[in-house]
Amino acid sequence: MPRTSGIHHITSFVQDPQGNVDFYAGVLGLRLVKKTINFDAPQVYHFYFGNETGSPGTIMTFFPQEGARRGSIGGGQVGITVFAVPSGALEFWKSRLEQFGIAYEETTRFGEVYVRFHDPSGLLLELTERKSGEDSRWTFDGIGVKEAIKGFAGAVLFSMKPQRTSEVLQGPLGLQQVEESGGWVRYQAAGDRGQIIDMNRNEMEWGRGGAGTVHHIAWRAADDAQQEQFRREAEEQRLHPTPVVDRQYFNAVYFREPGGILFEIATDPPGFAKDEPEETLGERLMLPEWYEPHRQEIERGLTPVEVRVLKGGA
Repeated sequence: MPRTSGIHHITSFVQDPQGNVDFYAGVLGLRLVKKTINFDAPQVYHFYFGNETGSPGTIMTFFPQEGARRGSIGGGQVGITVFAVPSGALEFWKSRLEQFGIAYEETTRFGEVYVRFHDPSGLLLELTERKSGEDSRWTFDGIGVKEAIKGFAGAVLFSMKPQRTSEVLQGPLGLQQVEESGGWVRYQAAGDRGQIIDMNRNEMEWGRGGAGTVHHIAWRAADDAQQEQFRREAEEQRLHPTPVVDRQYFNAVYFREPGGILFEIATDPPGFAKDEPEETLGERLMLPEWYEPHRQEIERGLTPVEVRVLKGGA
């Protein structure tokens, strides 16, 4: 049975495109590694943020849409997206959040300290220190290698049927349950980044999708062959996985687990340098070949955005 290395990416709905870039690139210092469109709705951007190359396990992606209705966080969703920072960096991040007027609170889970806050659309985020996983080499606006977000520490799942979700995590995905305490269950994947998954073991009421909520969480497959193994396992568990979908920068298979959370299996290759050089990732709107003839029309319908250094509090 295959074992996923952990999270490949997490995709969410948000509102203002420029505000989304300002927060994740300008405040959190992630690199905008790909600026493209929602292939199913080309009038909507699809932004990818991550480390210097957008390595699997670092990629936070968004569908930003001005005026989108707000959702509510609840069952059937990733409730909290958790980022990892280097050991000793949390004090830096508390100061930086204060600099930009972002309210936060400290909480603990399984003996680890987390700094919890919301993004402008209401997504619930946490930062925690982790030794595992490579440091990010992307630096921005005073955020150095010793402070930069490394990628995902993991995620917190809110399930409507926690026991059934647990069976999928430990079955087709190959995670291992490692701890249970205070209403939480912890699972661990095989890798060293995005590998720690916590789940509220209480049944959660159904959340409502919309801006400020996670659309899906994607798990890593090393290649197409391993993805097919995961897909067969999901079929045997009667989870009704989709056929393989070409997402340009990875291949994807989707299924909704019994607790209501939309899962994806995404391949590590080919990566974001497939259609533009690493040194200029994210600078130009990239379109798949079938949309290229409509570039002018698509660009006219999208609000221009830019990565910019922000003044504290802006």
